[in-house]
Amino acid sequence: MLAAAASAPAAAFAAAPAEPTPAPAAPFQLGLASYTFRSFTRDKVIDYAKQLKLTSINCKDVKDHLPMDPTAEAAAVDAYKAAGITVTGAGTVYFDKDEDDDIRAKFEYLKRAGAPMVVAGGGTPAILQRIEKFVKEYNILFALHNHGPEDKMWHSPLDVLKVVKNMDIRMGCCIDIGHCARAGVNPVDAVKAVGPRLHGMHAKDLANYESRDSQVDVGDGIMPIHEIFQALIAVKYKGHVDLEYEIHGDDPMPGVIKSYSYMRGVLAGMGYKG
Repeated sequence: MLAAAASAPAAAFAAAPAEPTPAPAAPFQLGLASYTFRSFTRDKVIDYAKQLKLTSINCKDVKDHLPMDPTAEAAAVDAYKAAGITVTGAGTVYFDKDEDDDIRAKFEYLKRAGAPMVVAGGGTPAILQRIEKFVKEYNILFALHNHGPEDKMWHSPLDVLKVVKNMDIRMGCCIDIGHCARAGVNPVDAVKAVGPRLHGMHAKDLANYESRDSQVDVGDGIMPIHEIFQALIAVKYKGHVDLEYEIHGDDPMPGVIKSYSYMRGVLAGMGYKG
């Protein structure tokens, strides 16, 4: 009896449950468009990024996020580095002059920041021809941002693709999924069409594709986030999906937190850590 009783615990606890395998990181990363916090200074942006557990940022020259002035820009870059935040892009930077000096000044701005990619606005097909030589010289990705039906030139990423399709592969798109949908183009189709020329993405959600003013927290609208993420993986996108939250400018954090929670939840459902 004693021998049998002594062996019982060993039999009962012989096989401990295996530790669950950690989910792999997603092929692309969630980042932040600093325009989300356009009402706040850089110190607050950094504080918010830490709260959100983000380590990458696409900076716009708004407030003191990433000034064009070289001295102020250096201070901003140093502050992000000290906080463990990488500047993965800059913009939107507008290219409206078909002049080498103007374009070079902007590429020098990008170079000083160590930004590997520029989210670009404005421009014409002729200006893009001039920009291409600077892309080759500086080895910086040029991601032209579509701004929807109101944009004179670039309604959707497909309009960009028509112009850059035979240029250097570094000439491409930053797909703003909200403006893309408002232009009547499914963002999923746009991702697949742009493919290797997709260099950046601005994420947001809309309650109504006909209304620019219908932006809501990501997950509360009709944007097919899951399908968009599937398309990004299908085209082997390795860049960033930067939340660009354009509502509740004076108090964005509740909606921003909710938006990241939703996107991370979508990734978790796909088997990835976001």
